[in-house]
Amino acid sequence: MICPRCQRDALCVCSSIVPLETRLEVLILQHPQEPDRELGSARIAALALPRATLRVGLSWPNLGAALGHPARPRDWLVLYLGAVRPPEGGGRSLWLVDRRGRLSEEALPEGLAGLVVLDGTWSQAKTLWWRNAWLLKLRRAVLAPETVSRYGAQRREPRREGLATIEALALSLSVLEGRPELVELLARPFAKLLEKARYER
Repeated sequence: MICPRCQRDALCVCSSIVPLETRLEVLILQHPQEPDRELGSARIAALALPRATLRVGLSWPNLGAALGHPARPRDWLVLYLGAVRPPEGGGRSLWLVDRRGRLSEEALPEGLAGLVVLDGTWSQAKTLWWRNAWLLKLRRAVLAPETVSRYGAQRREPRREGLATIEALALSLSVLEGRPELVELLARPFAKLLEKARYER
């Protein structure tokens, strides 16, 4: 039976999801072909973060249309790796990217209102990036995680710094809000999902 909340059957982890209040809003833009993946984490993240909005589609006219309410692009940060290669062991988990697509030593901006993440495979994320030109009006950042994704062999990432959407959100929010505990708290339902998936197989 499909759970109406998380839209999963045997892999339902709703009992492990604890709402986590955050200062920042979160917008998850999900490629329409991604929701079919049984190990996808975007919906779990949206359920765990009361200030998160999950939108499935390919393009929206602007940030406000995607969010469902007015918003100033300059107050938002978007995670998009693209061709950037963050340094390993650079002492920072979150790096800004300048308008030329290069890593910046600039400090993370204060007073941000929200964070945008693109949910899908590498090619799907690239499609979302190029089909939503308004994303270029946002500040851009990339992650340099110290550890690899919990997916492991269950869903291989083509680059070491590739993380599940919920992992990317957890690490970003922990840095931006100064709350390192968010990494572990958001990881719990995701870890439960992976554990159930291993058992089912």
